[in-house]
Amino acid sequence: MSNISPAEGVILLDPHPRRIDRIFDEPTKRRLERLGRVIWHDGSAAPAEAIDRYLPQAVALIGQSPLDKARLDRAPHLRAVFNVESNFLPNIDYAECHRRGIPVLSTAPVYARPVAEMALGMAISLARRMHEADAAVRVGKEFKGDNHDSFLLHGKTLALVGFGNLGRALLPLLRPFSREILVHDPWIHPAVLRDLEVEPASLDDCFSRARVVFLLAANTSQNTGLIGQPHFARMQKGSVVILASRAAIVNFPELLAAAQSGHIRAGIDVWPVEPIPADEPGRKTPNTLLQAHRAGSVPEIQTLIGQLVVDDLESILAGLPPQRCQRAVLETVGKLRSIPVGAWSLSDTRRP
Repeated sequence: MSNISPAEGVILLDPHPRRIDRIFDEPTKRRLERLGRVIWHDGSAAPAEAIDRYLPQAVALIGQSPLDKARLDRAPHLRAVFNVESNFLPNIDYAECHRRGIPVLSTAPVYARPVAEMALGMAISLARRMHEADAAVRVGKEFKGDNHDSFLLHGKTLALVGFGNLGRALLPLLRPFSREILVHDPWIHPAVLRDLEVEPASLDDCFSRARVVFLLAANTSQNTGLIGQPHFARMQKGSVVILASRAAIVNFPELLAAAQSGHIRAGIDVWPVEPIPADEPGRKTPNTLLQAHRAGSVPEIQTLIGQLVVDDLESILAGLPPQRCQRAVLETVGKLRSIPVGAWSLSDTRRP
């Protein structure tokens, strides 16, 4: 496909909204520079003319720059595209990349472990009301021995809705608590789930049987607003719902209403509009544990983004398939409804 050697090729780096020094440590920068001539661009998004200038020599694009067919036509040596925002955005001609054998990759796997740990921590806190007890002690209204509505995760049925990077990272953390773990993911064959010793389940079964339901699915054209009051009503009173993936998969007002009523307890890390508006009703809803999309924001994992990119680029330029990042799958990527960081609003007319 390419008659240009890696050493002669250009690696375009346009990581906005990521910053170079946050995602590339010095050893990883040096590794990257051994793979080609790196065009470093930091801060704001690179201007279109800066990208277009180097496309004819580019062997890799690291960033979220748009790539339609016209741009791909000007990049005959392109071997890989890496989205370091960690989404698959609708600004790339995925079919054309697939036709040309250009893998489009995301660094999303780096966030799976920290989000999984936070999701488990939120579930335990909600089940035992740890955060509420802490707040009560601070104002002299401690619960003392009153744990009348607390429950153990141990021995309970647990459910995962969505079984991508995050679900697979959370599963081993849940194993010590339960032997009955349900999984609902219409993109994964039930035989695959059974091989992993989890039980394939319908969405309704997840809510009617599980004491804790973890919502971990990406937002797609098939699940926007899918989960709402009928699902929450199926749960045993006082059960826990953890929303750790994308707010768009739930009817958010109905989630808050179920928590307000006391029927469920909700752990929420992702919101319909981010940054969260000052008048967001969820700020004052009881029976909730709230975070501001920070479950994956752990400084020590940031440089893993650069390491995954360079690992896979080394493989690709050596004629091997990428093995570290998540690859866009043509059959499903068009169904994703990923929204760029800074533009996460369910009412935004720019939303795909």
